[in-house]
Amino acid sequence: MRSPKKKFAASIALSSVALLAMTACGSSSGSSSESEGASFPLNEGKLTICSDIPYEPFEFKKNDEIVGFDMDVAAEIAKDAKLDLNVIDASFDSIESGLFSTQCDIAISSISITDARKEKMDFSTPYMDDDLVLIAKNGSGITDLETAKDKKVGVQQATTGEKYGKENGLENLVGYEDAGLQTQALLANQVDAVLGNQSVLGYAVKDKPDYKAVANFKTGEQLGVAVPKDKADTLELVNGTLKRLTDAGTMEELTVKWFGEK
Repeated sequence: MRSPKKKFAASIALSSVALLAMTACGSSSGSSSESEGASFPLNEGKLTICSDIPYEPFEFKKNDEIVGFDMDVAAEIAKDAKLDLNVIDASFDSIESGLFSTQCDIAISSISITDARKEKMDFSTPYMDDDLVLIAKNGSGITDLETAKDKKVGVQQATTGEKYGKENGLENLVGYEDAGLQTQALLANQVDAVLGNQSVLGYAVKDKPDYKAVANFKTGEQLGVAVPKDKADTLELVNGTLKRLTDAGTMEELTVKWFGEK
């Protein structure tokens, strides 16, 4: 997605003045905080999360607030922990590398669960399936990966979409720091197509009839909440919230809220 050094350092420098703090009162047990002692939460009274913003509709700014599907889920986790929600805008590179653990309790940012990432962090139970899609403008001549091989294809850096494109012979990939820039490049005709997760790219062009999904790729991707290694109680807290949301039908409600009826 982005330059790891530049964005991560910036998020640290800005954290004292530019963090969005959202409060939520809870109804669940606070045993997670107690059992992990001083190491959880990192900031007293707050559940601090790292998220790569913008990545609509998972996390983005609207009227000076950080909103989105992931933010609603994060607020529920904070509620169960009886902590205020504190959001740090961090690069996806810093999240993927596991560096987020130095300043955040968890990371939630449409993170696909992969074996490589599992070596650096633990993951919650999956909360969404999210395969890949290739989107192009009508009349572009792009119908699949083969016809896109000599075209400019926009991807988001450090994502599974970029990896998939490289592994499948796309010769002219153009990397962008975030999904917003990736989508803007397509709409401005700077690239011929974009490759990435169905949820984000589908949402970006759902009201734009000149663009369409020309190919879907069943990669079996699932999204999870990232937890630093050896934080079993934090992981239990997160999984407990996800189970509560799923069992109550709230996760389905949030999905319809942000992605529409399927």
